[in-house]
Amino acid sequence: MFASTSHLFRAVQPATSSLHGFRHVCQLMCPSCHRVVQLARTYTTVGHSLRNNGSKFTGRWSAGLVRGIQSVRHTVTQAAGNSAAENIPAHAVILGGVTRLTESGLSMVDWRLLKDMKPPRTEAEWQEEFERYKTFPEYKYQSGQKEMTLSDFKFIYYMEWGHRMWGRAVGIGFILPALYFLRKGWISRAMKPRLAIYASLLGFQGFLGWYMVKSGLEEKPGPNDIPRVSQYRLASHLGSAFLLYTLFLWGGLTHLTKPQALPNIKQVAKLRGLAHGVMTLIFVTAVSGAFVAGLDAGLVYNSWPKMADKWVPDDLGSFDPKWKNIFENPTTVQFNHRHLAESTVALIGGFWWMCRKAPLPPRARLAVNCLLGMALLQTTLGVTTLLTYVPVPVAATHQSGSLVLLSIAVWLAHELRRVPK
Repeated sequence: MFASTSHLFRAVQPATSSLHGFRHVCQLMCPSCHRVVQLARTYTTVGHSLRNNGSKFTGRWSAGLVRGIQSVRHTVTQAAGNSAAENIPAHAVILGGVTRLTESGLSMVDWRLLKDMKPPRTEAEWQEEFERYKTFPEYKYQSGQKEMTLSDFKFIYYMEWGHRMWGRAVGIGFILPALYFLRKGWISRAMKPRLAIYASLLGFQGFLGWYMVKSGLEEKPGPNDIPRVSQYRLASHLGSAFLLYTLFLWGGLTHLTKPQALPNIKQVAKLRGLAHGVMTLIFVTAVSGAFVAGLDAGLVYNSWPKMADKWVPDDLGSFDPKWKNIFENPTTVQFNHRHLAESTVALIGGFWWMCRKAPLPPRARLAVNCLLGMALLQTTLGVTTLLTYVPVPVAATHQSGSLVLLSIAVWLAHELRRVPK
């Protein structure tokens, strides 16, 4: 493993002239990077089959992005952590949630598309970046709680840097193949509008990320205000990411799975509509969790099922105007997230019960059972996160669980979809 970032970059420059050298560097950075090399090799060997099966392959490529997002996300995180400060242990983390949980998102105080890709290398560059960070509100607040060292800053900087590099890797992994396939004429006419939507959402997601960070870099009016990103922008950023993921997953399932026959009866039609309702409620509950994270609302009432021995806490509607309580009062935000989650589990339980005697094909029935099991696990993780005062590993697992639950719901809705004859 490299002892410092400068060693890493000196090794990368001569080695990347060949695929073999690139693989060698990736394996030095972290073993899981070998997955990226395997993906690159796949792209270089499918050219001949694309000529005859271009449309089918581009569908598989769209599906592969769902898996690729997860793989690249893990890879970039681990590489960034392993090449970070000498005295800080590397942690393989789920970047989106952990960047927020570790309060790392405000460590990079500007946004430069290309220049950001090269982190500081020398001690002088690190010190210069640290001095810039010191001029912003978060450092002033953090230093009032505990003195921040340069090593501490390097850790949070690399967390945010890894998060940004992950986002750009996803964008490059989509845009470059899309342009190549378009030039070769391998994109079907029906798929072109979808690619335009995907590309637009990817760009919008990047914009939302910086728009969110920018809100945390501004001076707050009150002397006791804690520097943090806007919970509205955080929820928008998460919601946009979940929407993009859902579109990729749905498109991938359409191309990779063969529809199973469903009886054309009223019972199945009812389940089909209810499956979309379950998917929507899971999405809304996950977005409400972003408000919890943005306001640190998970720390206001750490008991369950009651909130400080009350079903309805006294400060539930203490903000004026009253509508602000829904989005800005930490008590109300936690209250809403709790009951949205409980409603989601109840709906999933009822849905599972309705499906017991329904004439569903094997894949759909498997999806129903997986949905119930994951809902119960996600509820357990949520309660554990609350009762243990939001430790980062448990909270990150809970946040990841919401994406897994949504994925299963999308899979189920896809299995129950009406297939044109």
